[in-house]
Amino acid sequence: MTIKEYFAQDPFAKMLGAKILEISEGFAKISLIVTSSHINAYGICHGGVMFSLADIAFAAAVNSHDVVTLTTGGNISYFYPVHLGDQLNAEANEIIDHHHLPFAEVRITNQSGTLVALFTASGYRKDMLELDRSI
Repeated sequence: MTIKEYFAQDPFAKMLGAKILEISEGFAKISLIVTSSHINAYGICHGGVMFSLADIAFAAAVNSHDVVTLTTGGNISYFYPVHLGDQLNAEANEIIDHHHLPFAEVRITNQSGTLVALFTASGYRKDMLELDRSI
């Protein structure tokens, strides 16, 4: 199983509607189309949806080294509202590839390329993954 296949079968990512576009070492790009189930009481995309999308992208990027890596903390800033039908793209870049404590930045943009949110997170590397490296 490749890293892309591994994350493609994630039950939460499937439920959220997240699609894996690309994974390479220290990088991942995940997309999502905002549906009515992602909208909050104010009629815009719920912040938790964007946080979850960013966390999935973070996980894919930092797990690309074949080591089980769990998120230990994350922070997000929201810049613009996201609406029903918008396409969100989360691009994760691992900034620190530490053998135990990686750190990454995830930029969430809409279909126009506007930066709508910025997520940073750290993780803890635990055990080797049993994956095929032919991403």
